[in-house]
Amino acid sequence: MKNILLFLPILLLPLGLTAQNDKAVIDRVVATVGGEIILLSEVQEQYSFAGKDQPELPETYQCVVLQNLIVQKLLVNQAKLDSVEVTEEEVTAQIDARIERLRAYFNQDDKAIEEFYGQSVSTMKAQLSADMRNQILAERMQGKVTEKATITPSEVQRFFNEIPKDSLPYFNAEVEIREIVYKPKVNPEEHTKARTRIEDIRKRIADQGEDFAELAKKYSDDPGSGAQGGDLGFQKRGTFVPEFEAMAYKLEANQLSPIVETEFGFHLIQLLERRGNLIHCRHILIKPEITEADMNGAKAKLDSVRQLIREDKLSFTAAVKKYGDKNQQSFNNDGRVANPRTGNSYFEVADLETSVFFAIDGLKEGEVAEPFQFKSPDGSDQFRLVQLVSRSKPHKADLKLDYGKIQVAALEQKKGEYTEKWVLEKLNTTYLSVSNMFMSCPNLQEMIGISAARRQ
Repeated sequence: MKNILLFLPILLLPLGLTAQNDKAVIDRVVATVGGEIILLSEVQEQYSFAGKDQPELPETYQCVVLQNLIVQKLLVNQAKLDSVEVTEEEVTAQIDARIERLRAYFNQDDKAIEEFYGQSVSTMKAQLSADMRNQILAERMQGKVTEKATITPSEVQRFFNEIPKDSLPYFNAEVEIREIVYKPKVNPEEHTKARTRIEDIRKRIADQGEDFAELAKKYSDDPGSGAQGGDLGFQKRGTFVPEFEAMAYKLEANQLSPIVETEFGFHLIQLLERRGNLIHCRHILIKPEITEADMNGAKAKLDSVRQLIREDKLSFTAAVKKYGDKNQQSFNNDGRVANPRTGNSYFEVADLETSVFFAIDGLKEGEVAEPFQFKSPDGSDQFRLVQLVSRSKPHKADLKLDYGKIQVAALEQKKGEYTEKWVLEKLNTTYLSVSNMFMSCPNLQEMIGISAARRQ
């Protein structure tokens, strides 16, 4: 069996969900692996998803999809035999994260999601539970299989040397950046106004019996939950900021909290349900307004910080710790910004936010751009100070320049070899049946042969 492709690039949208307008599939079992089955709909959904990025994929690519699914189901089957544990909290957290990414894609419009998929968000969550549990089981089992796979510098060099020179990948120009994210300070007058507003809302709920959900829809400054009546769904410990979480876990079912102040503003919290370490609550957020004078003050502050860095009176590292927003991922990484697409700190120009691209355009390595305003994920206006750390030119893969990338590729190949060996060994002791419609797939012949020999 060659070229096992583990875990196809799926899950950018939730597992098992297809748009209403996708072609209907008359379902049938196309493979059985131990106690796990693979449906034709699973193969076609993943083939369709892969085709969104690669429209020219041939129909025969479904053979590759099925091979991947067989490997995944084999991992799940073994994980269950080995009693690998996955908690409800883990499943819920993964589903909630997937749904939040979906909501971001649809601009927090649950009605648009329902129209596209033909089902409500709550129905999606229920439907995803089994698939998500199996995905976590497969990933955990694969981790056990490959945990001893390590790579040495000599193996990295050998891996690189074995790539034909005319097949070396071509890397586009890349940049590495550091940032300081600075939040404008709220002036005392606006702080008092926001506090008064949330106090009034609390009185309307506690004293006048008005509906929490309706007031959340009308007044909450949280764009994600406000439209849902403030509903935050089931969440585990560590999801919320400390002040919010400390209060939420103190509440009894249906109890309304006192006013809670966090870095985001003022909150009213109501606990709806608790299941062990999971809580289901809703909230109303009132943010103090940031005035134009507050914004100007923030920009002036970062201008002065930039000047200190340019005059070598303050290091960028020290400035990050002194002025940066501690909730940013970059804060704990010396200001270095991670590329969400690759996970490392290098960005191709196309991966950069437009505002960052224009800010660093023309800078030399080590220079700091002028501060600029941007919208944070929670919708608030903040400022960013960006330093250009490095800039590479377009080039063919080079062991010295691209050692980190080549090391990752070499390690992934080694993990693939470990997994392939494990799969072939497990098929000697695990039942495998493949439908006639896929029996002619060239890439499945070794798997099918092992299974047939085992039954003889």
